[in-house]
Amino acid sequence: MNRNGLCSSQAPRSPLPASEIAGMQVQEPQRRKRFPFFFPETKYLPLNGEFLLASGSGFTAFDGSWDPGCGSGAVLSFGNAEQHSWFNPELWQDVSSRVDLEPASRIFLLDEERVPCQYDHVIFQPETSFRVNLDSSRRVIPVQSISLMGQELSSAEAWAEYLRGPSAAWQFHGNATLQVTGTRCPHSSGCACGNSQDGDRICASLLRAEGCPALSCHSPLRPLGHCCGVCGAVVTLDFKPEFDLQQYRDRVVQAWLSLPRYAGVQMAISKVHRAQTFLGLLPRSSTPVIQIVLVDGEAGTQTGTAAEQLAADIMGDIAQHGEALGIPGGSVEVATGSALGGQAAIHASRQIASGTVLGLLFALLLLGALLYLHRKGKLRLQALHLPRLWNRAEDLNSPEPESGKGFDNPMFDVELPGAGSVEETLQEMASEGHQVFYINPLYDPSETET
Repeated sequence: MNRNGLCSSQAPRSPLPASEIAGMQVQEPQRRKRFPFFFPETKYLPLNGEFLLASGSGFTAFDGSWDPGCGSGAVLSFGNAEQHSWFNPELWQDVSSRVDLEPASRIFLLDEERVPCQYDHVIFQPETSFRVNLDSSRRVIPVQSISLMGQELSSAEAWAEYLRGPSAAWQFHGNATLQVTGTRCPHSSGCACGNSQDGDRICASLLRAEGCPALSCHSPLRPLGHCCGVCGAVVTLDFKPEFDLQQYRDRVVQAWLSLPRYAGVQMAISKVHRAQTFLGLLPRSSTPVIQIVLVDGEAGTQTGTAAEQLAADIMGDIAQHGEALGIPGGSVEVATGSALGGQAAIHASRQIASGTVLGLLFALLLLGALLYLHRKGKLRLQALHLPRLWNRAEDLNSPEPESGKGFDNPMFDVELPGAGSVEETLQEMASEGHQVFYINPLYDPSETET
């Protein structure tokens, strides 16, 4: 559809037959193929109405004032309103209220955070029209507030009233609904964005035209909440309840990003949920962590080296002041253009712990299998010289036998008739001064006549 300026005192005329104009009732004059098309002077299109034209048609309009020298006017093109999706990051622009603390273009958002998160304010510019597709993997898309049609809606009641009006049905459509909560993030450590369930939709919209860019680093990193790999460093921090995300973000900006040697480094910092697995294999749950993504503008073999150095400075600061900042520890991965760089873990306690647990589990499974086969009679542990662990522990705690005395067979644990355990019997005999012999595991007392 086109909108043209009109410099004429006559009403505009349409070159289209009546059968091609949708949504209007007209009476075609007899014996004519064309007819005049105009709006009565006393009628106006409603602000929330719908004006339908056939495909490829157009119209002209003017504001009532006529100037013979106004020229031919300007042509305006209307796009397809059905193509706009809520989860398209390119349709949103982040407006930060703390730009005074941020060097220009030094702070960026993860791709999932480029779409309004659950505690964000959403603004539709006044005196503009829009239509947004809300298709989502969730039934409800929460936000803190919505500003549209010149008014701010920051409560569930106000939003419910707006949804009952005539405009909402034309502006929002899809299988999900927007929910205005009016609440802000309750944690000083920040809140996760909450768009991870629709991460595939976000990446599909972002990478529809062209895929991820080619990178010059070895083994690029894939930050949580980001669609493509990056060169640089990803710092993952554990935190305590007293940790303040905004204060720590300002600390990194003022202490390092403002330095000349880090002029080309950009940072994204936020709380994300990292998946937890059992022994690195089975998904178990997720835990919140603070993720810092550092990228730089270096090229070639120097790609990612400035980000790597900044990550090392951050980890050194945490080693000195981490407890005071509410950061008990963290880890970092780097990917640089250097062949010696690759991916390196400065702090790999989690990997070491996982390997230890895996080795212990394997040992327990092997021991359990041996004991099972032994009790089924399919395996003789005596031939393998594998003493029982519990008897070995008891032997270590018991005093050494006196000279000339025998020892009990660690592979035999049957009870003597009318007596307690083997160990108790041996102790009683030793206290009475009897000579102690070892017990034959192949000897059954019940088979011998007295």
